[in-house]
Amino acid sequence: MASISFRSSFAAHSEGSEALVILISLYLDKPPAGAQGEQNDRPGELLMKTILVVDDDEAIRTLLQEELSDEGYRVIIAGNARDALKKVEEEALDLVILDIRMPGMDGLEALPRILGLKEDLPVILNSAYTQYRESFMSWAADAYVVKSSDLTELKAKVKDLIAK
Repeated sequence: MASISFRSSFAAHSEGSEALVILISLYLDKPPAGAQGEQNDRPGELLMKTILVVDDDEAIRTLLQEELSDEGYRVIIAGNARDALKKVEEEALDLVILDIRMPGMDGLEALPRILGLKEDLPVILNSAYTQYRESFMSWAADAYVVKSSDLTELKAKVKDLIAK
């Protein structure tokens, strides 16, 4: 029987608009089926791949956090691009899922800044707007996924990019 321990920390920061950062870590003696990670030097502990989800919509952040956590990833969430840039500097990330239309700095402005901090960090642009797919500003992203209630395409892109 696998034992599970859960550690959660919460921090909130606001610069005039809603901002939420949640850090969740899950440690397992035995990784769940399909878990994305590798064993470290402590027997039974899984090093989970870490994804930063950046979206100003709390419902989308929560949905992606739950769905990606269920897939076996460690998920960090930021409610705006400025908080995301701080997380990119502070955290060892494996992938970023970045919304485009956000108050303040938008995703297309944040994308080159993220890549300036960590040039090999894969970024998926996740937007409800298809017109940005053709914008040269989005070409630096590793993938572009149109938001949908069906997360199959997004999960497949995440899995593919993290596997590289």
